[in-house]
Amino acid sequence: MAELSDLELLDALGVDPKPEKKKARSAKEERIIAGFEEIQKFVGDHGDAPMHGEGKDIFERLYATRLDQIRRHVECRDLVKELDHQGLLDGDFEAIEAATLDIEDDELLSQLGVEPKGDDVTVLKHVRPRAEVRAAEEIGNRTKCEDFEKFKSIFQAVQQELTNGIRETKTFEKKSEIEVGKFFIVGGQKAYVAEMGEIFLDGRGMRDSRLRVIYDNGTESNLLLRSLQRALHKDEHGRRITESSAGPLFTSIEEEDDLPSGTIYVLRSKSDHPLIKEHRDVVHKIGVTGGSVEKRIAKAKLDPTFLMADVEIVATYKLSNINRIKMEKILHKVFASAKLNIDIIDRFGNPVSPQEWFLVPVFIVDEVVTKIREGTIGSYSYDIESASLKQRGGN
Repeated sequence: MAELSDLELLDALGVDPKPEKKKARSAKEERIIAGFEEIQKFVGDHGDAPMHGEGKDIFERLYATRLDQIRRHVECRDLVKELDHQGLLDGDFEAIEAATLDIEDDELLSQLGVEPKGDDVTVLKHVRPRAEVRAAEEIGNRTKCEDFEKFKSIFQAVQQELTNGIRETKTFEKKSEIEVGKFFIVGGQKAYVAEMGEIFLDGRGMRDSRLRVIYDNGTESNLLLRSLQRALHKDEHGRRITESSAGPLFTSIEEEDDLPSGTIYVLRSKSDHPLIKEHRDVVHKIGVTGGSVEKRIAKAKLDPTFLMADVEIVATYKLSNINRIKMEKILHKVFASAKLNIDIIDRFGNPVSPQEWFLVPVFIVDEVVTKIREGTIGSYSYDIESASLKQRGGN
């Protein structure tokens, strides 16, 4: 007996070898399926079917209405029943037969909450994505911070550090930058992460945590870490505020004004000017140089910067990887209240107002340098009346 060919064998078995053509779906059917898949994603994220109610957000209520319509319309239910792995169509529902469904496609899609926008049939018209709306709602849902007095001085210190250049604002880049004690600018206000709850996995298996965030206008919010992350990314003015000990002064990244090493110097004048003679022990020139202090003062008596007189070196402090301009700016800001205002006549007979001279005891300069190294100087200012450093916001 001759062997049968493959086609003859299939024919003998009653199998039609021609592949069944997949029925093309209409645009309306594709949109209904896309709408049902959005409901399924909601259930996957939240663990429950969407519900009606004023306490629910707009998208959950929309999904609930859409699911009601799919359950009631036989045409829709038959279309998506093979996709229903979550049992959303189980149960008895008041059905509307397809034959009596005498409405236009756009009206049906409107009932289902799936209105086409341009060529994208899966995007809701005039409605922002759910994640964006949720983030905006959580950021905007603020209450009065009852213990704001605990945080008020912290915000004041941060603002002073920004003014002094100790802190800077940088573009927010990644979720790991959100930690307890960190500051951000979001919605035009400074935000302080005061507390962070336990890490948990959300409906998509992503790590998240509940935060207590305090704002500089005396309000607070209890929001998710990922909500703050989204808000910072979407806010074109959203920024992170750098740490006072990180970066602008001591950094491994070289900047234009950085020096491989530098010296803070404290000088005392030998001038016979009456004001200088009277306060010689506390009148000091404070600055920063990248070179030799001895060379810097070699011709002091010819330089009005040095009061047209010789000076003596009282103290020096060696530092590495410093930004000279920022360092001097910080020092002079701290001692601004003690700046010495004096006019000196230079060798050409012209009056000159030397800078960088202050009425400050040397031991205070020691304290300031220590706090600069610790990264805490932004919280302090010099009080000339008591000749001491005072913490801002303190007594």
